[in-house]
Amino acid sequence: MPPLADLRILVVEDEVFIAWEIEQRLQRLGCEVVGPVGHLKHALELARTRTLDGALLDVNIKGGVVYPVAEELLARNVPVLLSTGYGPNTLPPAFRDLPYLRKPFGAGQLEILAQEAFARRRRNTD
Repeated sequence: MPPLADLRILVVEDEVFIAWEIEQRLQRLGCEVVGPVGHLKHALELARTRTLDGALLDVNIKGGVVYPVAEELLARNVPVLLSTGYGPNTLPPAFRDLPYLRKPFGAGQLEILAQEAFARRRRNTD
């Protein structure tokens, strides 16, 4: 059984190729990918209405920054993994302790951090 089998992970990424790569990697880990979506409004709608086990959020997307989506998910106790081309010190203080991928990142980094971030959800639901 894949390590993250059947976990529903929201992917918010506005770069098509990167979104596709993330989707492929998460599916290999057994995830059901919700999205990917590249617009803030749609991402926020999904964060509010879908049952999710985790989310991988690009910080800067079309329509602004993804912080309202992260806030919504964290309020619902959904684990969040951020991706950004900048370091953690550029994040608002409320998000600096979240796990993050620094762009450009490799497939191995994505798989390791996704397992670390979302496996907790697996343990909490088993």
